[in-house]
Amino acid sequence: MSVRYTVKVRGGAAAAIAAALVLTLAGCGDDGQEKAPRSTPAAKKGSDADAQAQPSASGSQSSAPPQVLATMNGESGVVLTVNSAARDAGGFLTVSGQIKNTGEKAFGNTAAWRGNELNASGVSIAGVNLVDKAGKKRYYVLRDTEGRCLCTTGVVIIEAGQSVPFFAQFPAPPATTSEVEFNFPTFASASLKISG
Repeated sequence: MSVRYTVKVRGGAAAAIAAALVLTLAGCGDDGQEKAPRSTPAAKKGSDADAQAQPSASGSQSSAPPQVLATMNGESGVVLTVNSAARDAGGFLTVSGQIKNTGEKAFGNTAAWRGNELNASGVSIAGVNLVDKAGKKRYYVLRDTEGRCLCTTGVVIIEAGQSVPFFAQFPAPPATTSEVEFNFPTFASASLKISG
């Protein structure tokens, strides 16, 4: 982090300000480790090989593929893979995974994924839901105070060969529920084991 200040100070105040700046900048230091760039859906498009070649920031790279809870085939060669259905400490259940276009053409039929309701999220996967068959209850994606879904937004087109990460957060079913049915518009339903 680089910070430049031009300050006209006299006497002992200059030493105090310099010490404060040194402490502030030391707190922003990089502890000697390289930081991995943040991944975005656009950056992931051609970087799968690059990501495998780079070591993780912690120095320990896992060669094991991510866990697969379910794989669902959609239209035009789009494949949805669920990697996690985990309870969070705050009483939520987060489902996450990847949507990959295995077809030869760009896929743009994502409007159905937001569901029937009009919401502040715009293009999103707000139409997904969970069903607790044992508890006979359906769970919808959570919303923030402005009505936006706590889920992936902005997926309009998925290019051929592109993978896009997704997530959706729900109220957590009771602790006695260990399995739910995951419904994602335009895909067949899948049964998910809950972890955590």
